Amino acid sequence: MAEPTRCLPPVTFDTGRASVFRHTLPRYMVVITGRAEFAGMEAIVHGYTDNKVALQKRLRRIEGQVRGLQRMVDEDQYCIDVLTQISAVTKALEAVALTLLEGHLHHCVSEAIVSGGPEAQAKITEASDAIRRLVRS
Repeated sequence: MAEPTRCLPPVTFDTGRASVFRHTLPRYMVVITGRAEFAGMEAIVHGYTDNKVALQKRLRRIEGQVRGLQRMVDEDQYCIDVLTQISAVTKALEAVALTLLEGHLHHCVSEAIVSGGPEAQAKITEASDAIRRLVRS
């Protein structure tokens, strides 16, 4: 069987657990969570990395909604219509925030808890503070 074409150099993944493996990824493949090492350079892979494309798409959509709001104000649209659109943008941003928070809890916080020690407590406090800020807004 022929060797597949390789688009990237070998990659080492360390998911924070005992297992480490090497694998060559095609360019279009989504990177799993954990730490990735590309050609000797280590990069932190965040909890949202596997949803990055979807998050970027949602944020671009929200950006378009905000531009639409600016246009509505420029065109002196009816106040209630502008407020309705502001509410829609706010809900869309809240959905993105909750997605990011969920990824953080499943990835960063859970890995810290498995590792234990003071880092675990720091990650729990950090997540609690982030939740507190989200609830307040």
